[in-house]
Amino acid sequence: MPSHFKNASNFSIEGDTHIYTKYYNRTHYGERSPKSSIEKLREHIAAGALHNSAERCDAPKCHPETRVAVQDELVSWICDGDSDDVPQEIMWVTGPAGSGKTAIMGSVADTCQGKGTLGATFFFSSFSGSADRRSKRCFVPTLAYQLVQHDAMYQVAEQILSTVERNPAIFEQRLDVQLDQLILKPLRACRDRPRLLDWPKAVLVDGLDECEAHQYHNTARSNANPRSKEEDQTEILSILKKAASDPDFPFRIVIASRPEHAIQSFFTEVAHSMTRKLFLDEKYNPDADMALFLESKFAMIRRRCHFPCSWPSKDVRQTLVANASGQFIYVATVGRFVEGSAGDPDELLNQVLQLPGVTACTNPLAPLDALYAHILYSSPDPPLIILWLNLIFREKFFDQEPSPMYYTEPAPATVIRLYLESYPGQALHVFRNLGSLVFIPSMDDDRSPYRLYHKSLVDFLQERSRAGDFVIGILDAAQVAGMSEVG
Repeated sequence: MPSHFKNASNFSIEGDTHIYTKYYNRTHYGERSPKSSIEKLREHIAAGALHNSAERCDAPKCHPETRVAVQDELVSWICDGDSDDVPQEIMWVTGPAGSGKTAIMGSVADTCQGKGTLGATFFFSSFSGSADRRSKRCFVPTLAYQLVQHDAMYQVAEQILSTVERNPAIFEQRLDVQLDQLILKPLRACRDRPRLLDWPKAVLVDGLDECEAHQYHNTARSNANPRSKEEDQTEILSILKKAASDPDFPFRIVIASRPEHAIQSFFTEVAHSMTRKLFLDEKYNPDADMALFLESKFAMIRRRCHFPCSWPSKDVRQTLVANASGQFIYVATVGRFVEGSAGDPDELLNQVLQLPGVTACTNPLAPLDALYAHILYSSPDPPLIILWLNLIFREKFFDQEPSPMYYTEPAPATVIRLYLESYPGQALHVFRNLGSLVFIPSMDDDRSPYRLYHKSLVDFLQERSRAGDFVIGILDAAQVAGMSEVG
């Protein structure tokens, strides 16, 4: 009996039940189906940049009951911001390195997802295992892909996938063209459709300052000037401003970054009238939050080591919070060092408290720098580990160039060990005691790269005023000896 539905697609059944199969190909036995539109779109996203990706499984999140004020302000603005006297469609969350921006953004993303208000996220990371998280290349397709996943936006999804079907070269076009074709035009086409109130409300972009330059040409073979990361960051900001200015774009945009010059200039000069700035300073009482975080860590250590409930003393906790000077990265590093390093936690904590250096009142980075130096010197071979860290993370000497697109991938730790080790097992020896600064893959993991817990360690290694003459002297001597010929 012939089917009345043969070759039918894109039809409705009983009101809101909507089925669209045009962009999801079926394969019959023995046939090789062409790629569907959703598959083509999937090939051009940075899956690791999604807030809930497997790659971000160990990403920082706000400890329960901490950073409540700033999270509440962000979520309230996303959900109720339309009541502002002067509507502002962009929120810029900024603050110094280590102030907890990524943890806050991750926690806000989780909250918004639970409320059904999260539209899309993109978490940049300059030390990601995926090069696509360090580049603008997949930025717009990744946002569009997430919009396709929302049931309430099925009509927008149809428009997005139709664009991919008609123009599969869209992914090689300029960012503003991608934004217009993959996001703005699909939204405009659905402006009068029902269920707009069910749509999500927020797009979150974290770590914009970690977006690196995407080169369209091989700069070694071309006379074209290489693009700078500031140019690409400004290009991303420009298309986000364009989206926020479009009356058919229904989302609030939250962007988190360090206050670097190009980004700050954009928000103060180009997008000032439509941007609300949230600076992570003492107004949000980070000291109380850091005290809660430390108490949680210390409680775990007390249970594991059977320490008395009075450990450590109130004075010790207050000293650590004062040393942090508002930087969550300091207390997080202290927590990992005391909790995870080999040795007696009480002795390790005393080592932290006895570190010399300028007080945090004079130089807010001094306690963090002293802690970094102490952990580096705890390696069995401090000069060698400093050189290796510089090669791996600062010089990116081992980054690979796998394609003509000229973006790089961090080499797996197994490759780096083969290149740097003078004898089998040397890396395991040299990286001993560094687990609070660097993610160290197991010896049988042949895919994962070494990964820094925080970019501020690279900042430390770059500045003589912070790292000191000993560290910089090692790197200077390596340059003179021809560091590029290591191995």
